Amino acid sequence: MSQSSAWRKIQELEASGVIRKRVTLLDPGKLDLKLCVVAHVTLDDHHEEAVASFASVVLERPEIMECYALSGAFDYMLKIRTRDVESYEAFMTRYLMRNPHVRTVVSSFVLRELKFSTELPI
Repeated sequence: MSQSSAWRKIQELEASGVIRKRVTLLDPGKLDLKLCVVAHVTLDDHHEEAVASFASVVLERPEIMECYALSGAFDYMLKIRTRDVESYEAFMTRYLMRNPHVRTVVSSFVLRELKFSTELPI
């Protein structure tokens, strides 16, 4: 495929919404964001106000890289990046646990990343 054909195809995919955003993948370790935490969150209730309040924290905080609503034992799973355990504790204390609708946060620290990909299996 020629360069101009490839460029047109990319523009078509962007226009149709298949390509949502173009990004640069950065090395978290080289940016002093070595700690990766997976946090499972349970809310007190699921009323609209509680969900909206929690969602506002998720959307406002850059430490939260991903958030998924779950079925099962927990309501949400967060992927969080910080410098170290102390900065994670400060983040949890100031933002997650201060939200009046958050009942529990169960945190797991990532020891080693076995696989990381942003590619879809197409």
